[in-house]
Amino acid sequence: MGHEVVKNNRHLFGLRWLLPHRVVLIALLGVLIISLVVKLDWSWIAEYRESILSAVWKTVLLLVSTFVVGFILAIPIGLVQVTGPRFLAVIAHAFCSMIRGTPLLLQIWIFYYGFGSIFPGIEGIRESFIWPFLTSAWPYAFFALTLSVMAYEGEVLRGAFSGVPKGELEAAKAMGMKPFKILTRIWLPRAIQRTLPVIGGEVIIQLKATPLVATITIIDTYAIFSNIRLETYIVYEPLLLMTLIYLILAGAITLMFTYFEKKYKNH
Repeated sequence: MGHEVVKNNRHLFGLRWLLPHRVVLIALLGVLIISLVVKLDWSWIAEYRESILSAVWKTVLLLVSTFVVGFILAIPIGLVQVTGPRFLAVIAHAFCSMIRGTPLLLQIWIFYYGFGSIFPGIEGIRESFIWPFLTSAWPYAFFALTLSVMAYEGEVLRGAFSGVPKGELEAAKAMGMKPFKILTRIWLPRAIQRTLPVIGGEVIIQLKATPLVATITIIDTYAIFSNIRLETYIVYEPLLLMTLIYLILAGAITLMFTYFEKKYKNH
């Protein structure tokens, strides 16, 4: 009986999409998409295809590298705020408050225009092997975005570490597990499992923050489409394609974290 009810509910859920107003909205959306594809000018894509692919790759690379490195470094920041010692907890909390309390754009400019203008005045640095590295905008963007991830994820992990039931940790300790093993086998996995939806949202926020690096000459997805608009005098088509690319990236991130949430839900 219960199985039939569930089956009927699933059947009704499928029929919901056939309600008249939804069919009309889907049809209008289809007409709009076809009109955009047929009526607008997309001839410029062939000329800029390689540049667009390169820019999208830079955006993905910057997003993945800064979030992975930032998240790894955020683990001790979150942990020390829960376990101490107190002076390190205060330093970690102050770092998170300072980074989260100032605009990311301002931080990028301070690192690139501020610190970047100091290095040329240091004697002998122009002849060193790190000079090409220091004259590139990429390290400053990477540094600023990584610090942002460290601060935000450090606070997220602080709450996650605190939320893990103490009984699980005490049981592991009673079984003779070492502190590092408790952290890597129980505490950290349980904390990440509890915060996967939040982390997924933070990755999407980080994706939306990457266009800020265009202000320090990095040609990412946002920058390449801005250049296309200036060079072709075409306004709407580049914006539409750029929107579609960011939606695809955000959708892929959402699907990935939804998969992980389902996979580790019962672990």
